[in-house]
Amino acid sequence: MRSILFTKPLLAAALGGVVVLAGFGAQNVTADQTSAVSTVAASDDAEARFFEMVNLISQSCAPKASSGIDTVASASVADAAAAEPTPDSTLPVLVDPVPLTAAETCAAQRHQLRISRAFSGMNTATYEEMRDKLVSLKYPAARIHRMPDFSGEPVARIDLRMGAEHLAVEVTDINNGVMVEAFGAPDGVSVTEVRLERRLDRPTS
Repeated sequence: MRSILFTKPLLAAALGGVVVLAGFGAQNVTADQTSAVSTVAASDDAEARFFEMVNLISQSCAPKASSGIDTVASASVADAAAAEPTPDSTLPVLVDPVPLTAAETCAAQRHQLRISRAFSGMNTATYEEMRDKLVSLKYPAARIHRMPDFSGEPVARIDLRMGAEHLAVEVTDINNGVMVEAFGAPDGVSVTEVRLERRLDRPTS
């Protein structure tokens, strides 16, 4: 049998190629890991900015005194909705909204005002445009949910719940602006599964 002998220069070149290839592989893995970490960090930053905004709004709406009646009422409605039997159907199970407390109603008005002002004079043609604008207002993309279009116009719901709160809003594109409707989402339920009565006539201003 013949043995194949490599000269030192060829052997060094071959080994060098292995090292280079290994280096490329390591770079690819590192790039993927860095991208994943960046995505998580961006999501955390968005949630942190959202939390700061919501906290400021909550502080401005904090009631001077509370008897706890609103909270009890909300919890009772949520429990009743959760206790309803699940129909034998593959369609999503819709639940009724729960009442908002006085503090949540106050916060809802703050969110409605800032969103309405930001979209004033705008004609939002697509859901993507609406979502991007809401993200620029410090609402995290993970909290924005697409809903079926209304009369051909995009609709989104924003989950504003923090802790034991139930606040959420629905944003519908209208002529040169948006309509923002606040509602209470029960615990453990996606905001997309809350049944809202749709207005028959779209506002014109």
